[in-house]
Amino acid sequence: MNLHSEASKGIMLSAPATLYVGFLVAAPLVILVVYSMWTQTYVSIEKTPTLANYREAFFDPLVRHLMIRSILIAAVVTIATVALAYPIAYFIALKARRKTLWLLLITIPFWSSYLLRVFAWKLILGFNGVLNSALMALGLIDTPLTFLLYNEFAVVLTLAHAWAPFAILPIFVSLQKIDPSLLEAATDLGNSAFESFLRVTLPLTVPGIIAASLIIFIPTVGDYVTPSLVGGSDGKMIANLIQVQFGAANNWPLGATMSLLAMLSVGFVALVFVISATGLGRRIR
Repeated sequence: MNLHSEASKGIMLSAPATLYVGFLVAAPLVILVVYSMWTQTYVSIEKTPTLANYREAFFDPLVRHLMIRSILIAAVVTIATVALAYPIAYFIALKARRKTLWLLLITIPFWSSYLLRVFAWKLILGFNGVLNSALMALGLIDTPLTFLLYNEFAVVLTLAHAWAPFAILPIFVSLQKIDPSLLEAATDLGNSAFESFLRVTLPLTVPGIIAASLIIFIPTVGDYVTPSLVGGSDGKMIANLIQVQFGAANNWPLGATMSLLAMLSVGFVALVFVISATGLGRRIR
């Protein structure tokens, strides 16, 4: 009777969260799956189940090209952001005295809109932007540089800046959890500072690196605002094509199919990364 009562209480307590998650996560996914099985005619949606959209999206060279480009851009953004974020997180966690102040400074970009930050980079990298104007004023260039904006470089730079705090914080937390006595023991055993980092610090922060990488990689693949504003034709990603299907093309079934294929691709890449990174972390130890 006691066990039954406890189980009932547990179900009652978890029911609101379960319904909330089901409504906001499961229901949209079910709707996407259902839409992907339909087809769009000129004026209406044909609701006869079919896999035609999957065949069209899977064999479309444009979809494959944008999907590969999106994954590569997201991977470059992730690697660059984590590589730059790790030293900052290391300094704040193990060297800085006023950690709260440094963490506050890291969160300053969030005080402004994400859209405003993207526009700021557009103004910085533009043909007549801040960077070109400064270089010309210093006499380093005679004409404005044209490769700074409307390409993959601009997308990577803007996204790396936007996601930097999300990389710093998980790594910072992992570094904070390291027992200082482990580093002292490594030093007592004759390890140099670099060897202690490789054998103790880095392996213990692998979970933070994995978390930071996933936090950056997954939403980056689905970003369409940044590629639209600073990417140009060379920086478009799969999310831009999906947005066109749901908008101008008015082909929701095909857009739903592309969304599901993108989710599956991202999920597969993320799973491979987690398994590989976890295995590498164990080998380092």
